[in-house]
Amino acid sequence: MFTQRNMSGKFVLVTGATRGIGRRFAEHVVNAGANLVLVGRSEERTTRVVSRLLKMNGAGMVCGEICDLMLQSDVHDLADRYRNRYGRLDVLVNNAGAIFKQRKITHEGYERTWALNHNAYFALTTLLYDLLLQSAPSRIVNTASVSHRMGRIYWDDLQLRKHRYLWGWRSYAQSKLANVLFTRHLAHLSRKSQVTVNAVHPGWVRTGFSKNNDFLTRLGWFLSTPMQRSDVKGAETLVWASLSEEAEGLTGQYFVNCKSREPANRAKHMGDAARLWEISESLMDLPIIS
Repeated sequence: MFTQRNMSGKFVLVTGATRGIGRRFAEHVVNAGANLVLVGRSEERTTRVVSRLLKMNGAGMVCGEICDLMLQSDVHDLADRYRNRYGRLDVLVNNAGAIFKQRKITHEGYERTWALNHNAYFALTTLLYDLLLQSAPSRIVNTASVSHRMGRIYWDDLQLRKHRYLWGWRSYAQSKLANVLFTRHLAHLSRKSQVTVNAVHPGWVRTGFSKNNDFLTRLGWFLSTPMQRSDVKGAETLVWASLSEEAEGLTGQYFVNCKSREPANRAKHMGDAARLWEISESLMDLPIIS
């Protein structure tokens, strides 16, 4: 349980909102009376979720935006549309993520897991950061994972061209470590503002997370269902970090079950966090935050 802060008139943007914990999070936002903009890749699924949310109680607006977050060009277009259509941002939730068993490169030159799980977080946040500053006190919440503890950053091979892909797990763990490093460095850069930045581990959740993979991977995920938590339970910490009064002013944290937890030692290395930030800036045409 937590104390719901007043969300009337506030704008919340969430990616990965058409299924799983993102959709459950969206339901909380609508019930809180905030204005919600949800991002999905499928226009049909996004429209269906928006329609369902509009039937729920709540005084706020609900809109959908279509974006393939694996593509930097699409993320730039999304940020431009958001700025022109809404002009305010109080809570940004970077939630979209996936693991791909087969290594493939987008036409922009990025391995898909890295493109979706790290680049999209970094680009969308950076492109809309000025709106968060204008709306402060505001919040950025990044969906990370306990898998970051198994990750390492392959500084000379971020796209894993030379290292074994290991059915996607090596890239996934690297990207989730990047989420925590990104969170901690942005919190450091934002320390003199009223913008807070935190990472959340939702737990092992029953979602469509593995739907992009082959039959055996999907079967293994299905057979592990009894050990997984519901999407309602998985969304709790995301909701708490984004909407509660108790999370006000907390920044640079890694939350599990609505409590701050110590991340892996590699995730606490601020030199690595700064290095990743500099590399990400150099790879993408983005405004500089300092």
